[in-house]
Amino acid sequence: MSQHATLGVAVIGTGRMGADHVRRINHVISGARVAAVADIDADRVKRIADGVEGCTPYTDPAAAMADPGVDAVLIASPGAAHEDALLAAFAHDLPVLCEKPLTPDPASALRVLQAEQQLGHRRVQVGFMRRYDADYLKLKSLLDQGAYGRPLMLHNKHRNAGTPPGFTNAMMIHDSVVHEIDVTRWLLDEEITAVRVLRPTPTGYAPDGLSDPQLILFETAAGQVVDNELFVNCGFGYQVGCEAVCEGGTARIGDDHGVFVNAAGKWGGSIAPGFVERFEEAYDRQVQRWVDATRRGEVEGPSCWDGYAAAAVCEAGVRAQAATGERIEVELAERPALYR
Repeated sequence: MSQHATLGVAVIGTGRMGADHVRRINHVISGARVAAVADIDADRVKRIADGVEGCTPYTDPAAAMADPGVDAVLIASPGAAHEDALLAAFAHDLPVLCEKPLTPDPASALRVLQAEQQLGHRRVQVGFMRRYDADYLKLKSLLDQGAYGRPLMLHNKHRNAGTPPGFTNAMMIHDSVVHEIDVTRWLLDEEITAVRVLRPTPTGYAPDGLSDPQLILFETAAGQVVDNELFVNCGFGYQVGCEAVCEGGTARIGDDHGVFVNAAGKWGGSIAPGFVERFEEAYDRQVQRWVDATRRGEVEGPSCWDGYAAAAVCEAGVRAQAATGERIEVELAERPALYR
């Protein structure tokens, strides 16, 4: 397509994230419009399409991708549906922004990776939005510049106010720690090679059967150690932070966000209620960058390899949960040339 033409996007999945991306594309970013939406819920997808000029609703993702007004695809359906949607996009050779996970397990992620290789070029950007957060971008720049010498350790924290019904220990890895997995690999530019999980005294506010908090330890190929505090029923809000410990100094993000006030005998600021609010600007920046790159005929950002590697570490993490304190090695395939 022409670099100056408006990008027609098919949004696959119109739940919370998909509906938010429809809003984002139509009202926040530039250079794109929602040309089609697809969801198995026919009533919901019709309601969303009715609110967007020139948008056609579908219940079949493949049919949405075949719409003549569609130039690219944003996948925001549940993870179990991603493989089929990605393969359908490949059949049309369409650029894709796929919300994490790429797929829920390394075997299916590897199949997607191999299918993209057969195209001979990248088509997928995986939606690890923290890479587009202003604070994480600053930290990444400092580490890449070697401002404080080689990074030796990372300390990550990830806290949620509470969990939805049915949230499991495995979901603590697949839905939460997966972000720490990606930022660790990205910030350090190293693969994670082993995982341990420790279980501190649990909070009384966790649902029955959920071990919360958890301390998750990563080792990297270069010998760095990363600790991740995961506390998903902290009760007071959503907090994410990272501290890099380097040979000649440290750099930390996540201590404050927004306005810090002194008033009425109190001091402090606000804590975001959830991940959408905390990372709203990162989502906006991510989608804008994807649209801009797609209009240039380019693909950037996290790749299918990044999605596959995250799935492999998640699998090791779930195994480590079942063997508290035991070191579980990450099993990775050989990295293809397309992703080097």
